[in-house]
Amino acid sequence: MKKIKIIDTNEYVEVRKILCLGRNYAEHAKEMNATAPKQPVIFMKPATAIINGDGKIVRPLISKEMHHEIELVVVIGKDGKNIPQEKAYEHIVGYAVGLDMTLRDLQSEAKKQGLPWTLAKGFDTSAPISDIASISNIPNPHNLRMICSVNGEVRQNGNTGNMIFSIPQIIEFISKYISLEKGDLIFTGTPEGVSEVKPGDIIEAEIVGIGKITHEVAGEK
Repeated sequence: MKKIKIIDTNEYVEVRKILCLGRNYAEHAKEMNATAPKQPVIFMKPATAIINGDGKIVRPLISKEMHHEIELVVVIGKDGKNIPQEKAYEHIVGYAVGLDMTLRDLQSEAKKQGLPWTLAKGFDTSAPISDIASISNIPNPHNLRMICSVNGEVRQNGNTGNMIFSIPQIIEFISKYISLEKGDLIFTGTPEGVSEVKPGDIIEAEIVGIGKITHEVAGEK
């Protein structure tokens, strides 16, 4: 079982489901030649996608084009079903910095054929994540600066205030159909600026006030 530490404590959260939002920032939807959705677009990654510490992000041999996507991750601390927006924060233990690594060539081909794109999103090492900042230390998760750099060059520079669907809206929507459990992670979407990374590149992803992660990209041998 993958575990993530809560900052400044001796507590760990055991990861269960990883639920992710697609196209939750309008400018990112535009750069992907897609329309902004009328309701949250949900997909999943397996818990085996998680890496933390200084582990390498490994691009599988099946792909030649991998992209970075920085995301605010909501960490669920209390089980719930049909959670109303006004009670959403009661189910959150904290927040983390995440990267939704994407095999863009596989995803694009799957979309063309109308097929699922699980492999493009759920491969091993596709979900790097930081330690968890307690919810008590993040009074407003909808006003956090997000910066993703590759080899020192800023590629993404956004703000969580630009989400199309807010965290309470996301939790209400998901919990209507999928019960949320302690240890679930919700990747809330990425701002514009996603781009390709290659073996040897160094990715730095920071959400100001939460933390920063740094990972090297490697190619599968």
